[in-house]
Amino acid sequence: MQFSEKWLREWINPALGTEALGHQLTMAGLEVDDIAPVAASFANVVVGEVLEVVPHPDADKLRVTKVGIGSETLQIVCGAANVRAGLRVPVATIGAELPGGLRIKQAKLRGVESFGMLCSASELGMVDKADGLMELPADAPVGVDIRDYLQLDDSIIELGITPNRGDCLSIRGLAREVGVLNRLPVQGPAMAAIAPTIGDALAVVLKAPEACPVYAGRIIRNVNVRAETPLWMVEKLRRCGMRSISPVVDITNFVLIELGQPMHAFDLAKVRGVIVVRLANEGERLELLDGQTVSLRADTLVIADSEKALAMAGVMGGQESAVSDDTQDIFLECAFFAPLALVGRARSYGLHTDSSHRFERGVDFAGQTVAIERATALILEICGGQPGPVTVARAEGHVPVRSPVTLREARIGQVLGLALPASDVADILARLGMVVSQMQGGWQVVPPSWRFDIAIEVDLIEELARIHGYDNFPKVVPQAALRLAPQTETRLADSRVKRLLVDQGFQEAITMSFVEPGLLMRLDPEHQPLVLANPISADLSVMRTTLWAGLLKAVQYNQNRQQSRVRLFEVGLRFVPGKNGLVQERMLAGVACGTVLPELWSNSKKALRQLSTRLCIRARRRRSLRKGAIWGGWANCIHAWKAIWALSARFTCLKYASTDCLRAACPWPGSCLASLRSGVTSPCSPADSCLRLTCLQPLAKPPARNCAIAASSMFMKGREWRKGSAAWRLE
Repeated sequence: MQFSEKWLREWINPALGTEALGHQLTMAGLEVDDIAPVAASFANVVVGEVLEVVPHPDADKLRVTKVGIGSETLQIVCGAANVRAGLRVPVATIGAELPGGLRIKQAKLRGVESFGMLCSASELGMVDKADGLMELPADAPVGVDIRDYLQLDDSIIELGITPNRGDCLSIRGLAREVGVLNRLPVQGPAMAAIAPTIGDALAVVLKAPEACPVYAGRIIRNVNVRAETPLWMVEKLRRCGMRSISPVVDITNFVLIELGQPMHAFDLAKVRGVIVVRLANEGERLELLDGQTVSLRADTLVIADSEKALAMAGVMGGQESAVSDDTQDIFLECAFFAPLALVGRARSYGLHTDSSHRFERGVDFAGQTVAIERATALILEICGGQPGPVTVARAEGHVPVRSPVTLREARIGQVLGLALPASDVADILARLGMVVSQMQGGWQVVPPSWRFDIAIEVDLIEELARIHGYDNFPKVVPQAALRLAPQTETRLADSRVKRLLVDQGFQEAITMSFVEPGLLMRLDPEHQPLVLANPISADLSVMRTTLWAGLLKAVQYNQNRQQSRVRLFEVGLRFVPGKNGLVQERMLAGVACGTVLPELWSNSKKALRQLSTRLCIRARRRRSLRKGAIWGGWANCIHAWKAIWALSARFTCLKYASTDCLRAACPWPGSCLASLRSGVTSPCSPADSCLRLTCLQPLAKPPARNCAIAASSMFMKGREWRKGSAAWRLE
C-alpha cells in the first residue's frame, strides 16, 4: 500500500521527520518499502492563465499564446493540443529549473520569441507520461508557486503490509498506529450523520448471511455525475496509486483509502425490485466493469436484484448496473463480507482488486454506517443530490463477536524476557482500542472490531512488544544449561567420514529421497518401497530404500555428458518398511567409476579394478565384520575398461543384519545385470565361494556404456570369511 504523508498528517502529525516516521512504522511491523517525493525537484514554476491563443505564422502545430502570471504577461510558443484561452496551467518562467536538468531560457521558435514554457504533469516529474498540458482548476490563483498550490512538498510512502494487518490498509488505520506509537490522539475529519431529505429506500434481503452478515445502503437522487472531481481529491488518489475516473467512483475510492471500507454505487434506474445478497447460480453470466464477461460458479457471492446479478460481491461491479454519464439517481452500498467467504474467489477468476485485497484480510465489521455517511457527505458536496435514509440489514447470528482473551502477567516476562509494568501494559492495550479489565494475575482483553488478528494470548504479547519498541529491549546474553552428549570412540562422526572421502577425491552429492520404482526394484528387490500419494512424476514416485538409486542416476547423468571418471558419496536417510511402520535409517553410500587417476598426458589409462590404498578405506583381513564396518566391492562387468565401485554402510551400526544383501546392477539398457551374493545362512563350503559374480544377461560384445556394481551394507556376527573376501574399515 502507498499513501501520501501529508494525508496521514491531516489525521495525526507527530513531531517526526519523514525518515524517522518511516523507521518508526518499520519497527512497529509495518515495513516501509520505499519513500519517494511526490514530484521531482523544480523551481520558478507558477500558476498562469492563458489569455490569448493564435496560430504560429510559420508552423502548423505551434501556437503563440499570451499568458498572465500575475505580475506580467508573457508570450510563449506552445505545441500542446489542449492549449486554449481561459485555461490555467503551470508556467515555467525564464530561469526556471525543471527535472532532468532542463533550464528555461528565452528562445526563438521558428522566428517567434518565447519567454517561458507551459508545462505538463510529466515535465514537472509528477507522472511518467502525460497527454497535453496540466489543466488546473478555474479558481487556481494566478502567480502562486505551483509547488505551494499543489502541496508538492510531500512524500509517497509505500508499505509492505502483512496479510494479518488488513486494518492498516487505510489512512485511518495507519493514523491509529502512529497515534499509539507517539501517544497522540487521532483527529480525523468530521463524519456526522447526514439527515435524509427524502424517504426513498431500497429493501435488502440477505440470502447468504454467513458470507454477508451486514449490508448497508442508501438512495441519493438528482446526483450530478458530470461534476468535476476536485483537484485535492484527484491528487490524493494519485499519490495513493489511483487515477481519477468520475466523481462518484472517485469518492468511493477515496473512502476506501481513507477508511479502509470498499464501497460501490449502482445506477438506481437499472436495479429491479430489491437488493438480494446470495450465492450465484451455476453458470450465471455477469459482465464486469473491466469489460470481461465471466461465468459464475455456485460458490461465488453476488449482489443481485430481483432478476439478475449486479456485481461480484467484494470484487467488482457489473457493467450493466454501473453509473454512467446519464445516471441521475444512485444506490450507494457498503457491506461486510466474511473473509473466508471471499478468500481466493477473485484470483480464481483471474482478478485482484483493491476491494478484494481488503475484504480477504478483513474489514471493520462495525464501520459500514460511518463509511456510507462519509461518502454521502462528499457526494452532496461535489455532486449535490437528495439523500434517503440509510438501510442496514444485519444477520445478528453471523456478525463476528470479539471474544475476550486472557493475558497473564507472568507469561509476558516468560515470552519477552522483560517485565513490563502493569500500568504500561494496560495503557498500551487501551491505546490500541482494546477493552481491558483487570483480573487476578493478569487482564481480560477484548480486541476492537477492526483487529481480526488478535485471538490468543501471544497475539497480545506481540502487540506489547511492538508498541514498547524492539529497540527498547535490554541486550542480555541468553543463558542456558547445556549437557554435552556422550561420544563413543567406536562411532565415527559424519563430518569426519565426509572429510576423509573428500580428501581422497570424492564429491558429496545430495539426491532426491524419492526415486524411480523400476530402478529401485532392481537394486533392492527385497524391500517394498513406500509409494507417494501425490508424486512429482512417475519417475519419482517411491521413497528410496537405498541411496544407490540416486547415486547411480547421478553417475549416468555425468557419463552422458562425457564425464567418465566419477567419484561421489552421499550421507542421507533411506526409508525401509518395518513392522511398526516406516523406518528411517541414516546411511553412507558411494560410487566410483572410470580410471584410477585423472586423464593426463603423464598418467596411464588404468581402469579402476580394485580398491587401492589411495582411497580412504584400507583392506584388512578380518575374521568377522565389526560394528562400523563398510563393505566395498568392484567388478569390471564384462568390459575390461569399464567398471564402477560402490560402498554403503549404516552410520549407527547398532545392530547386525543377516540377509542376502550384496547386490550389483547395471540399470541402463544395453548393459548387463549382475548379482553379487554371499552365503550367510550357513558356512561356505570349500567348493563354493562366499562371493559370486553372476552375469544374468551376458552380452556378445562389450557394452557401450559403463555398467555399475553396487554392494550394500552387510553386518554379520560369528561367520568365517573365505579367501577372496575382505572387510573394509574406515581408519
